[in-house]
Amino acid sequence: MEAACRGAKSAGGLTVGILPGGDAREANPFVDLAITTGMGTARNVIVVRTADAVIAIDGAYGTLSEMAHALEQGRRIVSLGAWDLGKMGVDSERVVVAKTPEDAVRFALSGLPRPQA
Repeated sequence: MEAACRGAKSAGGLTVGILPGGDAREANPFVDLAITTGMGTARNVIVVRTADAVIAIDGAYGTLSEMAHALEQGRRIVSLGAWDLGKMGVDSERVVVAKTPEDAVRFALSGLPRPQA
């Protein structure tokens, strides 16, 4: 997540970290707003419900959990080397596969409403 925050900051974005623990100092140095939950991996529900799209990068069971919550909530999912949900019977139209981080961001943002100026 540090790499994602670093990239967002370098592009002028505001970064928010929804942390599993209760100490804001555990956030990476590129997080502007640290939200401590003290919920461990249960915070994955909060991450998904506050997102318009989910980019799943590599990952272990926490990433799989976030992808499952995203499917349940109807969120757009972009996979960048993450779990192959097609092998688990998920319709390939529900998960877009990206080959580069740039494509992942483009796919995640495509079709989302533009912010009002």
